[in-house]
Amino acid sequence: MAYLQSNIPHFKCWVRREYTHNHEAYHGEFLHAMAVAVTTMPNRCLSFQVIFTGIAPEGEEEDTVHGGAMWARMPITALVGDVPLEEWPEPMDVHNAQPWDCSSNHHAVYVLDRATPCPWLAKIDGNMYPANYLFTVDYTESEIADDPAQHKQSHVMCLLDAGEWTGNIVALPNNRVRVTHPAWFETGEGAPDFKPSAHTHYSKSNLDYTLDTNRIFDNLYNE
Repeated sequence: MAYLQSNIPHFKCWVRREYTHNHEAYHGEFLHAMAVAVTTMPNRCLSFQVIFTGIAPEGEEEDTVHGGAMWARMPITALVGDVPLEEWPEPMDVHNAQPWDCSSNHHAVYVLDRATPCPWLAKIDGNMYPANYLFTVDYTESEIADDPAQHKQSHVMCLLDAGEWTGNIVALPNNRVRVTHPAWFETGEGAPDFKPSAHTHYSKSNLDYTLDTNRIFDNLYNE
């Protein structure tokens, strides 16, 4: 199980430049980069290790300074996907980009392969937007992360056709997303009739079974 930082399926992005200058300058400017790793810290949003490429936005002078420079723990709200954009997206509040903070330093990063071919639907501020799924971060080894009723994954996505937020990178839990794939299933509408489980399931939860050694040791070597 990884601690603090993990490699990710890297993706090209634009970084809001004010994040590289303590939010004191360069608002509305962007630097091109590759996001190559993710960091999880409790009670903070996801952050990323980025490598700047030196690629300049279309129509701007070539960036001969930043190529190869790195930045650690760049917050998710600083990132914009490298997708075709008519204009730069508006910044998002953290509670919209990632409604639940990271719940542990201990985490896993993986791609849900069978859920990747088609756009997902992301519910943000009451509206559903299509999004391109990138990867998932899951957490463990903390009270919240291992509580069945509180556990949340972070599905990292790039918003598509989301109005002023188109292109922003977000991280949403299961109860804020839907997977689409018309060849496999029809995507539902409305609120699923779900209730979070508060139960922990394990083999020794049945006291009668636990106290019956004949049943516990009823294996191939028991006649």
